[in-house]
Amino acid sequence: MANIKSAEKRIGQAARRQKRNRGARARLRNVVKAYRAADDMEKSKALPSTVSEIDVARKKGVIHRNAAARYKSRLAKKAAKK
Repeated sequence: MANIKSAEKRIGQAARRQKRNRGARARLRNVVKAYRAADDMEKSKALPSTVSEIDVARKKGVIHRNAAARYKSRLAKKAAKK
C-alpha cells in the first residue's frame, strides 16, 4: 500500500478511471456485437450509430486511435460487401 499522500490519490484516480473505462469498453463491445448480429436491413440503419459509439470511445480515450479506425474500417468493409 502507498505511504505517500499523492500515491494514495493516484491509486484512487486509477481505480475510478478503470471503472469508467471498463463500462465504456463493455458498451462499445455490446454495440459492435449487436451490429454484427443484426440482419441486412437493420445493419444499414445501425452503421452510423455504431460508428458514433466507436468515435465516442476513442474521444474518451477508452480505445486507441488506430483501434477505432480499424473497427470502423472493418465494419464499413463488411457493410459494402453486401
